[in-house]
Amino acid sequence: MPPFAHVLAGFTLGFRFRQGLGQTLRETPRDAAITNLDPERLAAGGITALALDFDGVLAPHGFPAPLPEAREWLARCCAVFGADRIFILSNKPTEARRIWFRNHFPGIRFISGVRKKPYPDGLQRVGELARVPLSTVLMVDDRLLTGCLAALNAGARPLYIRRPYRSFRHRPLAELFFMVLRAGERVLFSFFPHC
Repeated sequence: MPPFAHVLAGFTLGFRFRQGLGQTLRETPRDAAITNLDPERLAAGGITALALDFDGVLAPHGFPAPLPEAREWLARCCAVFGADRIFILSNKPTEARRIWFRNHFPGIRFISGVRKKPYPDGLQRVGELARVPLSTVLMVDDRLLTGCLAALNAGARPLYIRRPYRSFRHRPLAELFFMVLRAGERVLFSFFPHC
């Protein structure tokens, strides 16, 4: 598969699912961050498994481990869902991150060996490993055209993080790039009418 096939897929699938992405954006509170998500409330709403992006969702770009508040939130999620139903679905699953999770949350698994988001492959694997219907899997991501689009494409539920973790001190160019990218996605999908 060509190296940037997932980028092209983001645009073509983004057009196909434009109304769903617009709805996801409209339904997301402006202060949406993982620490504002109550695992018990998610479970009460029918969620049985979580797929989590890493960069922006659990830590700023390039960090090897989740931030302390994200770690506390992960512990709460493990208590509600069980670690075996929580997955890291990142387009950048580094070895340092795998090692950190193996040492601190050994039950949480990384999804690898699948096409990158927005392809549905990673979420399909989540559904298989967790043994739950995709309609009960929540994909938590800070990008509309990757994780949220993958969720719509797979038949899972998207949850958009509007307030991603950032650190301009550690990776100024990467953070600036993704800040502009996220803003562009929000502008683009804010124009699509309600479903």
